Amino acid sequence: MRWRKLGRVFAPDGSAPWMRTHAANPVAEPRADGAVRVYFSGRDVDNRSHVGWVDLDIDPAGGRVARVTDRPAVEPGPLGVFDDSGATVACVVPDGDRTLLYYLGWNLGVTVPWRNSIGLAVRHSPDGPFEKVSPAPVLDRSAADPFTLSYPCVVRDGGRWRMWYGSCLGWGPAGKDGMRYGVKHAESADGVTWRPDGAVVFGEAETGDPILARPWVVKDGPLYRVWYCRGWPAYRIGYAESADGRVWVPLDHRTGIDVTPGDWDAEMVCYPNVFDHRGRRYLLYNGDGYGRTGFGLAVLEQD
Repeated sequence: MRWRKLGRVFAPDGSAPWMRTHAANPVAEPRADGAVRVYFSGRDVDNRSHVGWVDLDIDPAGGRVARVTDRPAVEPGPLGVFDDSGATVACVVPDGDRTLLYYLGWNLGVTVPWRNSIGLAVRHSPDGPFEKVSPAPVLDRSAADPFTLSYPCVVRDGGRWRMWYGSCLGWGPAGKDGMRYGVKHAESADGVTWRPDGAVVFGEAETGDPILARPWVVKDGPLYRVWYCRGWPAYRIGYAESADGRVWVPLDHRTGIDVTPGDWDAEMVCYPNVFDHRGRRYLLYNGDGYGRTGFGLAVLEQD
């Protein structure tokens, strides 16, 4: 696999109060008019994430910003709910006339730095607003996930909905230092009510890495592919394949993208989002600072 980098596409200029810094976790939504809407998470002066978007014109030569929203699509919730400290976009799934946007809700902690849960907002027309389905998360801590949850990727797979998400397997004695994350799996009949089984389907046993983050799953015919973050805190993008979405074979040597010394992604490449547009496959990703330097684009030249 070989990706050709097309450069950094967008970074906030600091003028919007809800988007002072960062354009993290980019997620593409190809639109009927030929544009690609990219959702991302910007941060306000209090470091709370909000979901925003830009419309891009994309071709194999690069991506050009056509429009930037002037207001967030999803904002943090009121004091005390699961997303009062931030809302970070995870994935966007079309479903007939509606579109489902799954996001990560943030609560700041005392004994540990944070607690995350998975929320859902729905849009009922292409240009309508996203509305949260509930002030509560659609997937929260439970016996299957007792610590905290992380970025979900949802795929419509035949008649069922499938989710791959990060689950904290334990905190270290100093909070973040020593934490462990693996990828788990859940299913749903409607995309709203989820049934996690608690089993780690991809983690340290397969990769040797105690922290795997932001899995992005694509189904190509009978083959499942996943791109993900590994090597915290200086993330790199990993890659694996599966015949059923549960048993994964790591193939990191095939990832085909790495840091570029001296550039905006000199320290890390992270938060991959793979999508198809006009017969080509593209990769959105973040560079240094977990989105602080914005997001970039690459095009697949060899699979």
